[in-house]
Formats: sequence, C-alpha cells, structure tokens
Amino acid sequence: MKFTLSWLKEHLETDATLDEICTRLTEIGLEVEDVDDKAAFKPFVIARVVSAEKHPQADRLKVLMVDTGSGSPVQVVCGAPNARAGLIGAFAAPGTYVPGIDVTLAVGNIRGVESRGMMCSEKELQISDNHDGIIDLPDDAPVGKSYAAYAHLDDPVIEINLTPNRPDCTSIHGIARDLAASGLGTLKTRAAPSFAVEGETPVKLTLDLDDPKLCPGFSLRLVRGVRNGPSPRWMQQRLTAIGLRPINALVDITNYMTFDQGRPMHVFDAAKVTGNLTVRRAREGETVLALDQREYRLGPNNVVISDEDGIESIGGIMGGEHSGCDENTVDVLVESALWDPMNIAKTGRSLGIITDARYRFERGVDPEYMVPGLERTTELVLELCGGTAARAEVVGYKGHEPKVVDFPYSEVKRLTGLEVSTEESNAILARLGFTVSGSGERVSVSVPSWRPDVDGKADLVEEVMRIHGVDNIKPAPLESHAAVNGRILTTLQIRTRAAKRALASRGMLEAVTWSFIPEDQAKLFGGGSPALKLANPIAAEMSDMRPSLLPGLLTAAQRNADKGYGDVAIFEVSGTYENDRPDGQRRVAGGIRRGTASLAGGGRMWSNAVKGGGKPVDVFDAKADALAVIEACGLPMGNIQIEQGGPEWYHPGRSGTIKMGPKVVLGYFGEFHPLTLEALDVSGALCGFEVYLDAMAEPKKKATRTKPALELSPFQAVKRDFAFVVDKTVESGAIIKAATGADRKLVTGVNVFDIFEGASVGEGKKSVAIEVQIQPVERTLTDEDFEALTQKIVASVAKFTGGVLRS
Repeated sequence: MKFTLSWLKEHLETDATLDEICTRLTEIGLEVEDVDDKAAFKPFVIARVVSAEKHPQADRLKVLMVDTGSGSPVQVVCGAPNARAGLIGAFAAPGTYVPGIDVTLAVGNIRGVESRGMMCSEKELQISDNHDGIIDLPDDAPVGKSYAAYAHLDDPVIEINLTPNRPDCTSIHGIARDLAASGLGTLKTRAAPSFAVEGETPVKLTLDLDDPKLCPGFSLRLVRGVRNGPSPRWMQQRLTAIGLRPINALVDITNYMTFDQGRPMHVFDAAKVTGNLTVRRAREGETVLALDQREYRLGPNNVVISDEDGIESIGGIMGGEHSGCDENTVDVLVESALWDPMNIAKTGRSLGIITDARYRFERGVDPEYMVPGLERTTELVLELCGGTAARAEVVGYKGHEPKVVDFPYSEVKRLTGLEVSTEESNAILARLGFTVSGSGERVSVSVPSWRPDVDGKADLVEEVMRIHGVDNIKPAPLESHAAVNGRILTTLQIRTRAAKRALASRGMLEAVTWSFIPEDQAKLFGGGSPALKLANPIAAEMSDMRPSLLPGLLTAAQRNADKGYGDVAIFEVSGTYENDRPDGQRRVAGGIRRGTASLAGGGRMWSNAVKGGGKPVDVFDAKADALAVIEACGLPMGNIQIEQGGPEWYHPGRSGTIKMGPKVVLGYFGEFHPLTLEALDVSGALCGFEVYLDAMAEPKKKATRTKPALELSPFQAVKRDFAFVVDKTVESGAIIKAATGADRKLVTGVNVFDIFEGASVGEGKKSVAIEVQIQPVERTLTDEDFEALTQKIVASVAKFTGGVLRS
C-alpha cells in the first residue's frame, strides 16, 4: 500500500515529520516497508533560456545559453523543437541522475560543441510520457529555485506492508484514522457531498443470484453530459507517485477513490450499455474481453454484470473493454457495489487476475460506505468532468448489522501483560471507531462497519495493545519449571527431531514439499476424497491435501534428475491427511533414494565400489532407512515384525510392511510399482519408505531419568550356525523370530547368512542358514547346556515354521 505524505496530510492534521510518521506507523502495526524521499529530484532547478542559436553542425540541434540563477549562463546543446529564447524549464547539471532515462549526466561534446547539462522533458522527470519537447513553465516561475519543490515532485512516498486482516487500511483515510487514534494528529472529516440531481437513472439493475451474499448491495447513477479529458495535474501526480498510470479523468477518479477511501468504483460508458443491467452468475463457456485486453473464459462460479448483449464486467475484479470510458464518453454510469470476499478471491485466483479492486473486495470493504462512496465519486465527476447527475439506484442493500463483542478489561492484562486503565481502553476503542456500552469490568463493544476482521475479545485486546504501544510491554524471563530438567517437548516432537537426525546421518537431505498435490496424484496414493479437496486452491494443480509424502518427494527427485543430479537421497518429516478430522492428520517420516544414492555412496567411483556402493538402490536400502527411523525413535527392535508386500504404489514383490505386533502398522518400504512411476512421469532406480511416527506407542514412564548401570557379561559369547529346510513360502523373518524366542535370556542375536534352493533340498523347498549368537550370563556353558539350547532352537523353528535341520 503506497501513498504520498501530502495525500496523507489531506486526511490528517499533524505537524509530525516524515520520520515521526513512519516510526508511528510501524509502532501501531502498519509496518513501513519503504520510503522514497524523492531525493533524486532535488538537483533539478528552474532555469531560463537566454539565447537559442542554431547548431553549426546539425540542423535539428540548438545551442542554448541557460541562466540557472547561479551567475554566468551555461551552454547546453538541445534538440527539443520548442527550445527558444525566453523559455523557462527544468535544468539538470552534469552529475545529475535523470530517472526517466536512467542516465547520469556528464559534460558532453555534441557535434563539436560542448554541452554542460540538459533541459528536461516531462518524460525524463517521470511526470508523464510526453517527450515531444522540454518543460515549458509560466513566466513567473522562480529561476534558480528547486524545480521539485515548485512542481510538487518532492512529495515523499511511503509504502507499508499491510497484513491481510486490515482491510480498513487499504485506504489513506483508514491509515490516517489509525494515526490519529495513536495521538499523532487529528483526523480530518470532509463535508458530505452536495450536488443537484435531475431525473431518474434510466438503466435499472436486477440481482439474479441464487445466493444473496454474492452481491449484498449495488448502487448505480447516471451522469449526463460529461467531458472526459485528462485528469488534473494534482491527481495525475498522486496516481503516478504510487505506481498507477493516468488514463482519463473518469478512470482516474475511480482509481483515486480506491486508494483515497478504500472504495473500488467502476464506470460504464452509458452509450455502450444495451438495456438494463443484471448481476448474475456467468454461464459455462461465456467469455469477456476485459480492460487488460485479455479474453477470459468464465463459468457459474464467477459473478458478472451483464446487459442485454452480454457480459460488461467481472463483478468486483475488472470491467469489460466494450463498455469502457474514453475521450468520446458523454454519459457515464457510476457503479458502487458490494461483493462476497470469498467469491472474489476464488474468481481472481482462478482467472489469474490481480487488481486493486480485487485486493480490497477479497479482504472486505466498508458496506456502509457503498452509497457515500457513490456520492463522493459523483461529486468528483461533476467537479472534474462537468455534467448533470441523476438520482441513484440502490438495489439489494439491507443495512449493516454491527457485531457486538463481550469485552472483559482483564483480558488486556492476561494476554499482553500491560496495565491499561479502563478509561484509556475505552478512549482507544472510541478513537478507532468502536462504540463501548455498559460499565463495570465487562462491557459490550460494537464493531464499526469498516473492521470485518474484529470477531472476539482477543481482537479488541490487540487494538488496545497496538495503540497503547507494543514497546510498553516489558521483557520478562520465562518461568522456571518445578522439576530440574523437566521435559518440555512432547513425545511426537522428540521423535520428529530424532527421525530427522537419523536420516540426515544416513546421508539424506531434508526436503520441504507442498502439502497440496494434484488430484490424480492424490488418488494414486490412496487419497483424493472430496473431504480433502481444497475449497480455494492456490493453483489448479494443487487441489488436494496429500495422503502421502511420496508424491512430492518423487517429483522433487525427478526435477533434480532433469537438471543433471540423478543420485538423490531426500527425506521429509511432516503431515499427511487421511480425512478432514483432527485424528486424520498423521505425522510421517518419509524418504526416497534415486539412482546410486545408497548409504555406501553414490556415483561410479572406485572408492564406492570398494564399500559396496555405486549400485542402483533397491528395497533393502529403503528397509534400512525405515528401520533406522524406528530405532532412533526408541522402539525395541526385537519386537519389530516385517511382512512382505505393501500398498499398491509399491512393487508387490519388492516391498514390505513394518509392524509392531500383529496389528500396529508402523510403516512401509520398498521399490515403486512401474505404473506408479509412469503415472508420475518419473523414471530411474527408486526406492522409498514411510514411517508413521504417531503410530508408535508412548514409552513407558520410568521412576527416574537416570540411565541404568551398564551390565556386561564376563563370559565369552559363542556363535552357532544352523541350516533349516523350509517351504519356499516361509519368510526368513519367521525363522529369525522362532530362533530368538527359543531362549530370550541366552540368544542375543540371529542373522540370516545364506539361502539356497535346488534339487538337493527338494522341490518347493529352500534352505535358510542362520547364525545364532549366544551370550552366557551366569556361568560358562557346558556341552550339555549347548546341546539343550540347540534342541530348543530346532524345536522352536519346527513348531512355528515347519522347518527341519538340513542334513
């Protein structure tokens, strides 16, 4: 939001300096982002051309002697057709930066004649686009004085970073109101518009809408006999200063009202409107050529203003080219309307239109200023363009019902720590336009029509706080916990950090991907339900909440590969969404590896090959990553079970499901199904995993946080090998589990080191060789002890898997 200092002071009576105003704006929550003090225009001075002689070497150039008010005349070579003796204009000396042409002047030599400066045109000083001649000032212009001060080009421009919840400050009047409420001056009140009206507005308007909220009110007035030329210089300068291009008086007036009062207006050339106007939903496939010269295809979600020939305007966003006002406009229809903020936001986003009108309507404009805004605009039209105003037509508006908020004064102290008296709180709210009624410790506060962002008591506390002064809040240390080293983070927060550290330590890089994905990707990974479809997506391809982290990670890896970085290992720990209820949001650690980006090392380097790296990633890389996350989260790994297979987006024969017990699913891992990769337009060797951190049980509370004493057995550990013949369908994990369970006190580890299939073990059979680690605890084991343990292991494997010792 930009405005000039003089424009602000038209609404605010104050003697404050520019620095004081900028400081106060930031203090009350309207953060100043930039200030242009117009220092670039200070070097330009008013100068008189003493003589103008023809250039000896060029027919179109003249050699001027210029009086700058500093003493002896200065020689300047000039090619402007209006350069003449006696002309008074704007002079720039060598060393001056000329903003309109982005050039810093130097002493020049033009066709053999020295030139020590420049007489400037309006375009070179960014006053207008006129470059046909140099600036020609009246004879009484003070020679030698600052041209910027004379032409009001030294008016500083302030830009504030406006938060979306402050629609009242999308107007200069609203900003002035806040400054006045803070004690920096007095808010000026303009007299109500007064002008004569003749006759009725012949164009009638109908609201043909199934939902009255789409257009809660519409006002319209015809002004006959206008002369639509250029707007006055003061208006052009203000609009140019804030980055708008002056077009003509009628259009400039609507732009001026948008910034001056925060009231977007629109004007139709009445001669181009056929019949009456109707506010309605657009029909599927209707098109309109808008004022930006682009054609937009509309649908029932867009609200339009149409006449008998078709659409004339996209309501609240942009007018149509057909009914636009130009220099031939004689009769003009002035529109002031109200629109549904949500519909405006959706329409603007879906069509990709960003306008000052949309910016304000989607945040919420003052409904009570709809008709006064029409009156003020009409007054400006009559003042600048002449004409005769007809009586206004107002349709649909039923008045504003103010919100009333119950406000306990104690909330100010509770939420901010500030001691603000009841009287001061009342005074602050009153200066901001709120109406306080009642007495005692709780009062009722009526919210003004221009503050749609205020809903509850916390909002009122914020108003009191920012005007009283955020800098008055004294810093205070956090209260100490009763327990020394008491835990602050939740279990889920601790596990989130542990998972990130574990994956980072395995050579993976953390990624942050969008929580919104295309509908086809959501359906591919088990989502896509209507409940998870965004009502107002930021882009068409970001329509659904993600059911999985994998689509974002896979497409991110592919983008890296497309740029030449094929060996990628990335992870993300974030939320996924199963439904629209709070319990439907999961906390998931997910990751993918691509190409040769394994733990042993990626790329075709000999050092990687020595370590076993440089090979395409596979299911076992993903399994190791997933188990590393689970182990880092503190779960007992001995209770983890792995079953073959996973969701349909994984390869059916190269994927697994991780469980804690028979029912609790902790996650999935594996290589991806070729059809999944094809649907995502992703290629290459890829594997990935997802671990559900919120599915892990809370750790058992211990009596003390002190770690138990380290207990090491003084006896030598022993390893024994076994080979079991089992059916091919038996999983190796089942054999490991059976062997481990034979004697949990002595058996401390079981590993598979060989799998053999062949005729010697029988058809439909396989041999699985395991290594069992035995750790004596109380004494050295005898041969009899080992024999007894061996029988237990063989019996346990036979019982749970049907396996027999291989002979």
